[in-house]
Amino acid sequence: MSLTHLSFYSAFTLSSLGLAFHRTHLISALLCLESMMLSMYVALSLWPIENQTTSSTLVPVLMLAFSACEAGTGLAMLVASTRTHGSDHLHNLNLLQC
Repeated sequence: MSLTHLSFYSAFTLSSLGLAFHRTHLISALLCLESMMLSMYVALSLWPIENQTTSSTLVPVLMLAFSACEAGTGLAMLVASTRTHGSDHLHNLNLLQC
């Protein structure tokens, strides 16, 4: 395994562990999701270069577009929950109280 693969795998693993264990604030969960998407974007960007193919060069651009949509939706949810509940703590968000 090369050093670049190790760095991508460790970045994705650390961000998923951060998402699993540090779920106090919604902004920290969104940051962990964005770091996961960033590591996947960099890995998918380098994949066609390593394999020397040009057929999958559009995949990182599509993933970047979906990541931007995900970030916008997450920030909209953050603003809406802060306005309605007064904070971005995840323990205040209960789906059973809708």
